[in-house]
Amino acid sequence: MLSRVLLLEDDLLFAETIVDLLEDEGYEVAHYPNGQDALDAIYDNNFDIYLLDINVPLIDGVSLLRELRGANDETPAIFLTSHKDKEMLEKGFLSGADDYVTKPFDMDELLLRIGALLRRLKKDEPECRGALCHDKVHQRVVYKGEPLELSKKEYELLVLLMQHCDAPVPKELILNELWSSAEGGSDGAIRVYINRIKQLLPDMRIENIRGIGYKLVS
Repeated sequence: MLSRVLLLEDDLLFAETIVDLLEDEGYEVAHYPNGQDALDAIYDNNFDIYLLDINVPLIDGVSLLRELRGANDETPAIFLTSHKDKEMLEKGFLSGADDYVTKPFDMDELLLRIGALLRRLKKDEPECRGALCHDKVHQRVVYKGEPLELSKKEYELLVLLMQHCDAPVPKELILNELWSSAEGGSDGAIRVYINRIKQLLPDMRIENIRGIGYKLVS
């Protein structure tokens, strides 16, 4: 799926250059020359990243991003700015910006910064197996939209099963991942944690693969 970019830029020739560059790189770009049009578009559509000029008509870039962050919109945002003074840059970051590039800038640098932010976003996305999702950022597992109350070992075991979903996870691997040699885990301890996880996930199946280990079935 193409990454969707919102570009807020009132210099139409400069905006056209950026749009052509990004589309050549495989991005889908929506360009708006003023903050109000951009805000309306954001409320009606989903974007993967915002590129925001600061000095634009109706709603400036800083005010726009501040409003979005106040509405819990955490979409990555890069300011495209001619401002170099520390006060304006500080305002930009305090409004919720993730990065900025100072005009005039190298287009390859812009592509690198966009790519880095999108990779970070993808890395932080929850990994889901049906209704079961691993929220890596907050180190929790969510089931049907609700966080599970898990001990540290239960969390580590469930994440391990999710990483190898539909494949047997050997007991030896579980012991090595969950316990240090000094702690000394056991098959009995694994069974206790497996039974606890099964109670928390009544609609999902964890199979005991005799002589091998356990398997979470998607």
